[in-house]
Amino acid sequence: MSDRLSVFKTYKLFVGGKFPRSESGRVYEVTDSKGKWLANAPLSSRKDARDAVVAARKAFGGWSGATAYNRGQILYRVAEMLEGRREQFVAEVADAEGLSKSKAAAQVDAAIDRWVWYAGWTDKIAQIAGGTNPVAGPFFNVSSPEPTGVVAVLAPQESSLLGLVSVIAPAIAAGNTVVVVTSEKSPLPALSLGEVLATSDVPGGVVNVLSGKTAEIAAPLAAHQDVNAIDLAGADAELAKALEVAAADNLKRVLRPQPVDWAADPGTERLMAFLETKTVWHPTGSLGAGGSSY
Repeated sequence: MSDRLSVFKTYKLFVGGKFPRSESGRVYEVTDSKGKWLANAPLSSRKDARDAVVAARKAFGGWSGATAYNRGQILYRVAEMLEGRREQFVAEVADAEGLSKSKAAAQVDAAIDRWVWYAGWTDKIAQIAGGTNPVAGPFFNVSSPEPTGVVAVLAPQESSLLGLVSVIAPAIAAGNTVVVVTSEKSPLPALSLGEVLATSDVPGGVVNVLSGKTAEIAAPLAAHQDVNAIDLAGADAELAKALEVAAADNLKRVLRPQPVDWAADPGTERLMAFLETKTVWHPTGSLGAGGSSY
């Protein structure tokens, strides 16, 4: 009989491409659906939230300026790396959501496929969200989508991986950078996803993952003047109302919480949620005596 002791995993935050512990040094116990202890997760502070926003803002210029094709390649790489760690995530999702191994595997497979889905959309968003506009005058009038900026995302509370991916992937596919607040009771798959992102060519700061008390972390993010939008998917009605009020101070774009079947076809709603439309007018001109114009 072996006397070897198991090596317990230390879960950390994912901020700016690195894995810091919470600034406060605090942790909280994470248990499975039967109350069995699984791990200690970092209990993020307001300082951690501010640091994550700084990292997301720093990364925004490079990520939004990358070609859509390049962003698609990187999102596909995330799917590849997640596929390679499939068994780990099946175990974590099963523990987090009290699912059988087969049902947890279905959730993980759907999450992998969701990354592939959004990878394919990165260079197609402009075709459905932009175009040329007919105008009464000698002008070209062109509308094109641009990312909103830094997006705070409250991950769904009950869907620890599939729901998480379903709110992160569309935001970054569109060129935004994000600060994600994990499910409060089931943060471990999200914290492990940070390890996948770190090895998937995603530039540091594009996705920042914070665990802890949702309301405690969300409040400073909603009020932060350098956060441009907030997705309230993981907020209850009371918290969502308070965060909307705080978000109004700098006119953040707000995506309100709503019932979602995360396993259903995601459509394009979340892709479009954090895009702005830039419209450019350009005068046309004559090319010659024949009266042709461009």
